[in-house]
Amino acid sequence: MARALLAGAGLAAALYVIPGCSSNPAPGDLKSLATGEMKSLTVDPPSPAPATPFVDAAGKTHTLAEFKGKALVVNLWATWCAPCVQEMPTLAKLAAETRGQNVAILPISLDRVEDRANAEAFIAKRPPLPFYNDPKFALAYAIKPPAQGLPTTILIDSTGMVRAHVAGAADWSGPDARRVVEALQKAR
Repeated sequence: MARALLAGAGLAAALYVIPGCSSNPAPGDLKSLATGEMKSLTVDPPSPAPATPFVDAAGKTHTLAEFKGKALVVNLWATWCAPCVQEMPTLAKLAAETRGQNVAILPISLDRVEDRANAEAFIAKRPPLPFYNDPKFALAYAIKPPAQGLPTTILIDSTGMVRAHVAGAADWSGPDARRVVEALQKAR
């Protein structure tokens, strides 16, 4: 009798554990990926990306809508922010690894106009990252919820909807970040 109960308990445990081990997150499921290096990932109610303008290295104005059709990893940063400076090489690595895919890594400096040259030089040393600047912090306040500090990374799906954000520095070069970007690419 004890042997039968033990066997039954073992079978019940296996039936409980096996589905969890073999299941994959649903396409676009970001919430289940808030682990490891992405533990600060917060899934937001989907909302349209703000139409707030920012400029590139040539001074040309852009909006996030121009990148519709691609998953976006929008990183708000500044040269005076030590965690921002520390995480930038990991964003450069992510940009290199996702080159040619339907994803864009957009570091947007919040450095003041008078500090722009320093920020631009900093990004130039981290190819293939492009340089963008928003010295008025307009984008940081336009996103919902507004950025509470730097760095803040906003994740936007290919339809132009904000899906999640990461407050604080993260390692964007590792497998946890790759899974987040892959799920973001599938989000609809």
